[in-house]
Amino acid sequence: MPDRVLVTGAGGYVGRHVVRSLLDRGHEVVATVRPSSRAEVDLRATIVAADILAPDFDVNTLSDTPFDGVVHLAWQDGFAHNAPSHMEQLSSHFRFLEALTDWGVGRLAVLGTMHEVGYWEGAIDADTPTNPLSLYGIAKDALRRASFVHLAPRVPLQWLRCYYILGDDLNNQSIFTRILTAAAEGKTTFPFTTGKNRYDFIDVSELGDQIATVSARSDVTGIINCSSGVPLTLAERVETFITDNNLPITLEYGAFPDRPYDSPGVWGDASQILAIMADEPAK
Repeated sequence: MPDRVLVTGAGGYVGRHVVRSLLDRGHEVVATVRPSSRAEVDLRATIVAADILAPDFDVNTLSDTPFDGVVHLAWQDGFAHNAPSHMEQLSSHFRFLEALTDWGVGRLAVLGTMHEVGYWEGAIDADTPTNPLSLYGIAKDALRRASFVHLAPRVPLQWLRCYYILGDDLNNQSIFTRILTAAAEGKTTFPFTTGKNRYDFIDVSELGDQIATVSARSDVTGIINCSSGVPLTLAERVETFITDNNLPITLEYGAFPDRPYDSPGVWGDASQILAIMADEPAK
């Protein structure tokens, strides 16, 4: 059944795709963006400019009645893994989620990250121990732990753990962004590592569909991997990207050493999300 859904961080890299996917599925969406944001959000949504992490922010200003569901994606400096803001705003995120719970929203879905886990070799599932190695991972892991201890007893809670995202590549500040920039500058080679490490890559549009689908399920709670479940070497994925985009650029293998703290292979166990997607009625 169509729901009234609040999406925070709707103007962000992932948020725009989640809003679009929820609307395509017939849901009514209220999308929050930062007051200074110029992001293009699907105009079918009700767009609200608000600083939801401000100490005096009142969730009641978002709607006359609590939402059926909330998808909390808002997060500052998500591409800068050791930015101080991750720790500085941790309490603000928890305060906001607690206020939504107290208000009486139907369910909460919060975006997590594989960086909560830290160094790991192989598939990550809901029971994989966490030992984050960046401020981003530490803050997300702390929010997850606090939310399941204090909020999950009162509201259905989903922690949507995402992996390596690509697509919409001019906006994701990834290696794919840097390759596009290099090609646009007329460069014909791109310095690279050995590219042997294997990762779980997912297109941001597909990720948006996964988040929209699972966040509408009140019968699914806990940690859910939003991922492909298919490990590919970095070299395979980047070479495919170069070919798909017809870029006149060649990778210069071995120009940079592989980072010693990177796992030789890490990916999400996607069995649960694939089953959820297979169970979704046709749009």
